[in-house]
Amino acid sequence: MARSSAGWVAGLTAAALVTVGFLAYRAQSTVPEDLIGRPGPSATPAASAAKAPRDSRHPTALPANSGTGERVVYSVDDDRVWLVSAGGTVENTFQVTPGSVDPAPGTYTVTSRSKAVTGTDGVPVEHVVRFADVQGVVVGFSAAVDQSPPQDGDTGADTSVKTGGIRESRADGEAMWMFATIGQKVVVIR
Repeated sequence: MARSSAGWVAGLTAAALVTVGFLAYRAQSTVPEDLIGRPGPSATPAASAAKAPRDSRHPTALPANSGTGERVVYSVDDDRVWLVSAGGTVENTFQVTPGSVDPAPGTYTVTSRSKAVTGTDGVPVEHVVRFADVQGVVVGFSAAVDQSPPQDGDTGADTSVKTGGIRESRADGEAMWMFATIGQKVVVIR
């Protein structure tokens, strides 16, 4: 009798696991793909406007709200750039160091490029890719020839000089230069 009870319990446990697995699968597959990650109807507007959390297992993963098609994605909150192919594949991603002026979230295009110039902070820079103007301050990506960060109020430098240079390493600056030609889409997100 004990032997048949044990078999019955094992069979019941297996059936319960199969049922739970099936119900979990059905619950997951019934959510329309365009609603995944959206706040539910009980979310408040303030909660909806809050920054979506990044996947802590993949902190360099391309954010979901970063547009479509070939583009440069720049997160002003994460100080990170993604170079994305037309098919949506991340070709490269890297950290950057912003200047004292951030562009507003939105879609821009590369308007000008310079192989080598002097930045607004007086530092020689290369691979300059400009895409925005914020109250007279030109914003763009660049690499300092000497690898120095942009000079702004955080470094004790003259805070009356506003800088729009988003600094990259020289290797990342080369990648940006090759990818972001005139007219390339730049999506700025929080």
